[in-house]
Amino acid sequence: MTHSNVLDPIDRSSRKASRIERLSPESALVIGLLMGSTFLVLLNEMLLGVALPTLISDLNITPSSGQWLTTGYLLTLAVLIPATGFVMRRFHLRAIFLSALSLFIVGTAVAAAAPGFEVLLIGRVIQAAGTAVFVPLLITTAMRLVPEGRRGNIMALVTAVPAIAPAFGPALSGLVLTFLPWRWLFILVLPIAVAALVLGAFKLKNITTPEPATLDVLSLALSALGFGALVFGLSSIGESASGHALMSPFIPIIVGVAGVVAFVFRQLSLRRNGGHPFIDMRIFRAKSFVVPLIIMTLVALNAFGTTLVLPFILSGALDLGTLAIGLFLVPSGAVIALVSALGGRIYDRFGPRPLIIPGAVIWTASIWFLSTLDDTHGVWVYLAGFLIMSAAQAMMWAPLTTLALSSLRADLHPYGSATFTTAQQLAGAAGGAVLISAYTIGANAAQAGTLTVKQAVSAGQAAFITAGIIAVVVVIAALFIEKRRQSATLPDVAPAG
Repeated sequence: MTHSNVLDPIDRSSRKASRIERLSPESALVIGLLMGSTFLVLLNEMLLGVALPTLISDLNITPSSGQWLTTGYLLTLAVLIPATGFVMRRFHLRAIFLSALSLFIVGTAVAAAAPGFEVLLIGRVIQAAGTAVFVPLLITTAMRLVPEGRRGNIMALVTAVPAIAPAFGPALSGLVLTFLPWRWLFILVLPIAVAALVLGAFKLKNITTPEPATLDVLSLALSALGFGALVFGLSSIGESASGHALMSPFIPIIVGVAGVVAFVFRQLSLRRNGGHPFIDMRIFRAKSFVVPLIIMTLVALNAFGTTLVLPFILSGALDLGTLAIGLFLVPSGAVIALVSALGGRIYDRFGPRPLIIPGAVIWTASIWFLSTLDDTHGVWVYLAGFLIMSAAQAMMWAPLTTLALSSLRADLHPYGSATFTTAQQLAGAAGGAVLISAYTIGANAAQAGTLTVKQAVSAGQAAFITAGIIAVVVVIAALFIEKRRQSATLPDVAPAG
């Protein structure tokens, strides 16, 4: 009896801790609905890459015009994402979700019914305007609702969504286009989006308290100029390298850098004078936020860049068709989901270093392995290298995000998630620019047109060698990751004054 009495308080304490760590059904519903909706909008973002040749033919437009269906989408995201920190502070979660998803639905309907290129482009821009807030909203909400002890596990699933969608998008697009006209890429999305909207309208409750923040128009203008010009310039480097750019990409890049610098100074000024900045620059006082942000930017640069060049390599070196290339990418989504789930448990028990450092080493080795492949290697060898690269990337993605945001106070989470998402968008544009340029230079083609197998192999190896050099920098930076998980109340992000 004495033995039982001694153990009872401990047992009760253990059960109490377990209840504290358990995610409530209401919180699980909110995070699940946001995850599903975010996956849907990001999936739609990736659908048109494979469809561009079909659209160019059906709409009788030039390749440079067709590229605006993806570039315009990225530009809209780059302009709006920095403002999502303000939006999440100013409005209720439910209002943000319903408004953003409604905007996405309107854009999808416009695109599905578009009689020509111009209306289709308008539909894509409206879609992007609705999409912009979803990733920051999902990450910030998860950080707010998930208990500290389960944060690694849940955040692993949350942050896997942006990585899994690009794997399934091309395959779904290729499958639809094999049997149906391109409009069905939008028509099939509509009922799912409407169902998510109805579910959110009935089930989603407000879990946030809006703050009396005001919109700074100058910040919005500088954000549009800076981040928009940067994405446009970086996206134009590939065309410039092939001699098809209408203007030097360095002009918008310089304008973009100047705009971003002005944007930063404006945020500092607003903070000093009691205003409401889009991005609170105090987040950059925490080393445990800045180091993961730098690493994540480089990882995203390679991730988006390799996703863009890999279809060219598979087509040119292995003669794979559109549907085959799409199916090639699908297993990586399953690998990312599995590794992310396992990695979340490891993060909760041991912290970020056992995942990030080995992940960086394996990731770098797999990229250098892919740089050695040529047309004598079968598709399974390419697939093995790609899946190892995807798995290693998943080992880093969630821990980097979780570590960075856990180092900030809760009131700074919207700014941190908006900054992470903006950095990923810029990295995506830069990754496409850098690796497509390396691919173009590596092809050593005297004139535009279909590459020979030898040229495609050379181009692919040049692209992956470039990615490998970037990956080495990631390995070095990973060594500076903190050994312990950070508290959410660090002194270096305390309020000024």
